[in-house]
Amino acid sequence: MYIFETTIALLVGAALLSSLARRFAVPYPSLLAVGGALIALLPVQSLPLLELSPELILTLFVAPALLSAAHETSLRDLRENWGIIASLVVIAVGLTTLAVACVARYLLPGLDWAPAIALGALLAPPDAIAAMAVLGQVNPPYRVKVVLEGESLFNDASSLLIYKLAVGAVITGGFHATDALPPFFLLGFGSVIVGWALARLAKYQILCVKDAPIAVIFQFALTFGVWILAERLGLSGVITIVVFGLTISRYSTLFMPARLRISSFAIWDSVIFILNALAFTMIGLQLRPILEHVDLNEAIRMLTLAFILLIVVIATRLVWVIAYTLAMKNTKFYNRENKESFLPVKSGLVIAWSGMRGIVTLSAAMALPEVFPYRDFIQLTAFIVVLGTLLIQGMTLGPLLNRLRLPEDTKIDDEINLARAEALKAAISELEAQASVSAQRLLSEYVTALRHVSDSKDPADTEDNRLRRKAVEAARKAIFDLLVNHHINDETYRSVEEKLDWIELSASNNH
Repeated sequence: MYIFETTIALLVGAALLSSLARRFAVPYPSLLAVGGALIALLPVQSLPLLELSPELILTLFVAPALLSAAHETSLRDLRENWGIIASLVVIAVGLTTLAVACVARYLLPGLDWAPAIALGALLAPPDAIAAMAVLGQVNPPYRVKVVLEGESLFNDASSLLIYKLAVGAVITGGFHATDALPPFFLLGFGSVIVGWALARLAKYQILCVKDAPIAVIFQFALTFGVWILAERLGLSGVITIVVFGLTISRYSTLFMPARLRISSFAIWDSVIFILNALAFTMIGLQLRPILEHVDLNEAIRMLTLAFILLIVVIATRLVWVIAYTLAMKNTKFYNRENKESFLPVKSGLVIAWSGMRGIVTLSAAMALPEVFPYRDFIQLTAFIVVLGTLLIQGMTLGPLLNRLRLPEDTKIDDEINLARAEALKAAISELEAQASVSAQRLLSEYVTALRHVSDSKDPADTEDNRLRRKAVEAARKAIFDLLVNHHINDETYRSVEEKLDWIELSASNNH
């Protein structure tokens, strides 16, 4: 009961803080992390804390979030923005690792290069969960969102590889680049192949399972199974699950029935939110076990050094992204006729300021061996950087967007209108071949919807649909009266109510 009670308490607290965050237009990850930290600092000796191993944290929280993000990611958009995304995944991670390692060695002369690089590597990657959770609330321009989400899909892989090599160097007492390069390429190539192959096999699960609850169980089992298998094979769980998600998204579009897709997507949205809420609350809760290992004077000294490294982490990303955007604008790659060939400076500033760290950084720090040099300092620094970026950058990202007044991004709205128009034209073409009264009635409705799309209006915002919504409201009241007067039972009521819900949704003017 201990784990169950603790989990329920954390979820209730996270739900309350998330509601408060939405009310005041504050990114909920920042508020949840602060709430967890305050709980950890309460002067209660028997305070219940939910302790999970670093491996379980990565599997439970990161794998589903990455799969969900990869499933929603457009390969076309990734290709169009490959330059800035690759620079963030490789160069920004490398520069941050090096900058943190150099400053840490200056502040702590007894710190060797290997543990310093391990510290830099685990602080380097902005977190996928943090980025997607914050971006979902601040509504940045679409291209900025594509770049940040694309970065968050892959930067964990590059940083964790550096981290593993550095930790291995500390344990074995040596490091040789020639020994590390072959495993590096094998890890990357092997992860891509395994992720793609597993997605091809998973296609048959989509074809065979038509029941929503069973399908959702298989989906989550596959997600965790892909991650665990990749780790057991010595591959990158991050790359494998991302490739798996990018590939499987095509099959879910082509082969999954509409009813199953709607049900499973709704469940996934809810589960991802629950996992995110727990993850960010647990980030704050890690403060107590970290501080328990050091005395007050040492804690104050370590906190001071950790705040300096927090500034280094934020500044390195700012300098690199702004330098990249200015360089691209003033080189041959800049094409005034092609807006995708460069990144505006204002958009670059938003990307530079979106470097929130999260659960991967903290999990990597907690996974260090007990005998690792400066382990307590590294763990405390990881916590300060995670909490600091969530507060400083996460809380100010929305005001920054408002201050910069970026041009309105209509790309998605334009593409939605294009897709709607083509869909309606195909439907009209099909109905024109039919001579029945029903076909002509539907044809008239679709022609009206197409006219709305041509005028950049919602195709569902028609007089017919307004009447449908009123009719559904009256019908729902009528069956509820039958229920309360004991003319029908609850099962009958729910069955008819479900049909009315589908009619209402089909007549709603939402994207």
